[in-house]
Amino acid sequence: MFDIEMHKVSEEFCQCWQAAGRHLQTKAGDSPLSWLKADLNPPFLEHLSFRMGNQLYFIRVEDADGHVTGPGSADGFRVIAEGCNGIACRMPMRRVGSTWNAQVPGWGLIDAKTGRRMDPVALISDEKIEMTDWEVHDFAVQVVRDYIVKKLGRELISSQGNPRVDPSIWFVDDNGPEWVVVRCVRFPERVAIIPENITDIAINCARLSAFGHFASVAIANSEDSFNASSKVPPLPLYRGHGIVVAFEGLIRLAVE
Repeated sequence: MFDIEMHKVSEEFCQCWQAAGRHLQTKAGDSPLSWLKADLNPPFLEHLSFRMGNQLYFIRVEDADGHVTGPGSADGFRVIAEGCNGIACRMPMRRVGSTWNAQVPGWGLIDAKTGRRMDPVALISDEKIEMTDWEVHDFAVQVVRDYIVKKLGRELISSQGNPRVDPSIWFVDDNGPEWVVVRCVRFPERVAIIPENITDIAINCARLSAFGHFASVAIANSEDSFNASSKVPPLPLYRGHGIVVAFEGLIRLAVE
């Protein structure tokens, strides 16, 4: 189960975080980063994350002087990096006057495992990296999150992509807070099944909201034949390659 994390992000950390994001985008040059997390909505495993080529980076932004502390667990970025087969990085920042600057030359990133400087461009390769279950689920949560914000025009409270934690999303509707359980399947499966413990999830959420939804997201490699009867297995989902998504909106749950 997942409780809404109501972390108060300090103005000092917000400024530090914004400076870190601007620094990373500047290093990317004319190629905008494919951001995975670039907001301060809870919960916080990582503070920033992005994809470059076939690699994923999960970043914890830190005050090099230790005066300003960011939200979330100090090890959360390592957990999501492991689940998504990505790279966990620390990004030390230092404030001089009113300005925050990266303290490590280049991209400002340090590999959390080796302590070495990171250059994301240098690690891009032609290797086809298959998406992990966590990565696929997190992508599905992003699809649903974008639908809620852009299509329904609702305010997001929180979202998280851990496939072992429910619900995935909280948002504000006319009734107040509402929650969403997201499930994702890979082709040739086409429809995700509502989890058997949905009643338990609803009971856990009832203290905050009696209104819940289910979202089924199906994902396939865009180069697949989409022939479910074929003896040829479906193509794997490769990170950074084309993906086709089947999502038909939220299903209102009637849970007693």
